[in-house]
This record gives sequence, C-alpha cells and structure tokens, in this order.
Amino acid sequence: MGVDEETQREREIQQERMDIQSQEGGFVSTLDEPVWQTIWRDIKTVGYKLYHVILPRGNAVAVLRDWDLWGPLLLCLCMAIMLSTSAQDNQRAITFALVFVVVWCGAGFVTINAQLLGGSLSLFQSVCVLGYCVFPLTISSFIIWIINRIHSLHILIKVPIVGVCWAWSTWASYGFLANSVPPTRRLLAVYPVLLFYLVIAWLVVVQ
Repeated sequence: MGVDEETQREREIQQERMDIQSQEGGFVSTLDEPVWQTIWRDIKTVGYKLYHVILPRGNAVAVLRDWDLWGPLLLCLCMAIMLSTSAQDNQRAITFALVFVVVWCGAGFVTINAQLLGGSLSLFQSVCVLGYCVFPLTISSFIIWIINRIHSLHILIKVPIVGVCWAWSTWASYGFLANSVPPTRRLLAVYPVLLFYLVIAWLVVVQ
C-alpha cells in the first residue's frame, strides 16, 4: 500500500465519521444507522490499525487521533483463551486472569512512566497503541497453540518464534511512541516497553 493509498484510506475513515454526525450540534450519533454498518466501520478501523502494526509507518498521528480499546480487548481475549486452554485444568482460570492483568496493568504502568517523562500521549492513546502492538505476540501464541494440538513443541523451538514476534511488537510500538517523548528521555520510555512485551512473550513461551 503506497502513501497515496494510505492517505485515501485515512480520508475514507474520517469521511465515514463525518457522515454519522447529526446535524444538530455536530455530535456523533450512531443511533439511527444499521448495526451492521456500525460493526463494519469498527472492523475497518481495527484492521487499519493492525495494518500499521504489521507494517509500521511514520504516519502514526492519524492512527493515534482515532484511538479505541476494542482491538486491544479482542487481542487480549484471544491470547487469554489460547494460553488458558493450554494450561492445566486447575490453572486455566488463573492463567486467563493473569493475561488480562499483565496486559492491561502493564500497559497502564508503561503509560504512566511515559507521561512522567514528559510524554504527549493521553492514557487511552498509549494503552490503545500498546494493546494493538500485542498483535504479533498473539500471532505467535496462535501458531504455538495450533502446533501443540498436533505435537508438543520444545521450548528451544518456541523461543525463536516468540522472539521474532517480541521484536516485532517492540518495533511497532516504538514507531508510535518515540515521537511522543522528548529525545533525551526516549530510552527511559522505551525500556519499560521492552520489559512489558518480554513478560507477555514469556507467558507465550511457557504455554
């Protein structure tokens, strides 16, 4: 997808949001539109953000401006289900809850750290970015989950798979967060991000 196509896609998303504005007061109203139209618009928005995670680009402003938590919630739910079903019967509930605690509390701590360092992103924008950038690790969890259904994988095989996805998640999040923190404090903001995704990666490896 070229720059012109990206720009066109951004314009389409903005136009869709403008089309659902009510004529009184300019407030966004989706009460009168079909449910499928609302769902389809949200799916396209989530897909657009995932595209920027898969292929990080420099144009992160438009993505951050239209933040949401549906995508991160879905990714977290998928990972929690896969990791919990791979755990022992008496540990499934704990594993499911642990994934949610690590992802959401970890994203919150990383966000607070970035804001204390002078970051310009809001709480929800940062959590949105960190949540969407879990996508590569969710993919690695899915790959290992599928293969484990056929044959149990050795940890030495899991580590390279998860390692690549961990680096991918970190790289994608850096593209979003780097410009929001003063250059002199950028390393202090990125280091907790590395640890955040490393903890999630370890949960995937030991599944």
